[in-house]
Amino acid sequence: MNWVTRTLELLWGLFVWLVFALLVLFYLVVVLVVPSAEWRQKLATWTSRMAFVIPFCDVQVRGMDNLPTADCVVVANHASYVDGPLLKGYLPWRFKFVIKGEFRKFPPAHFFLVRSGSKLVERKDIQGSTRDARQLVKAALRGESLGFFPEGTFREEPGVGRFRPGAFVAARKSEMPVVPVAIHGTRHVLPLGALLPRRGPMIIDILPAIGPGDAAYESNLSLAEGARQRILAVLDEPDLLGDEELQ
Repeated sequence: MNWVTRTLELLWGLFVWLVFALLVLFYLVVVLVVPSAEWRQKLATWTSRMAFVIPFCDVQVRGMDNLPTADCVVVANHASYVDGPLLKGYLPWRFKFVIKGEFRKFPPAHFFLVRSGSKLVERKDIQGSTRDARQLVKAALRGESLGFFPEGTFREEPGVGRFRPGAFVAARKSEMPVVPVAIHGTRHVLPLGALLPRRGPMIIDILPAIGPGDAAYESNLSLAEGARQRILAVLDEPDLLGDEELQ
């Protein structure tokens, strides 16, 4: 890679962060002044989409016809900090994403995320985790469409790890279909530890839903593994579950 290419990539990465920062400032105003929760969610989706459109990011969505028009639970693999904004921007606005409860320690971020429609889940405290899990089930029973990254985190190395049960408990309690989503390319665009994004294609593969009549829907465990295997089938990354079981 010559110095011209490196310079152009550096400038593009800085431009992406500038666009993102300006959009965050715009949405901060939205959060403070827009009283309607529905319109805050719609504007959050628009803002997230613009973070990819303005810098001419290469984003492709496949299988949108597989997404039910009725409420459902989306579960996706997690490879980068890009994943959350990407799905928020390219899935319908009605989806409320479940994120880690550690954001409660930062009141401005907590306020911002809750006003955006996000659901926070405690991962380390058992009592808090149980409380938040109950709230997710109640949200699903109210007919709210939810989005999860059931691995709970992402790693530097490629692969898909264990899926935590929360998404699948909420889905089965409310009898909602689970829609597996495979995200390609974000690990290259913004790897763990990188400061600047790189150009590269990003693909959102929306896969056929797993509904109450499907054999995989019989238990939380089989539903989680069924969704995980469907994602692995189209994702060019290894299955890390065997490695986790050996640790």
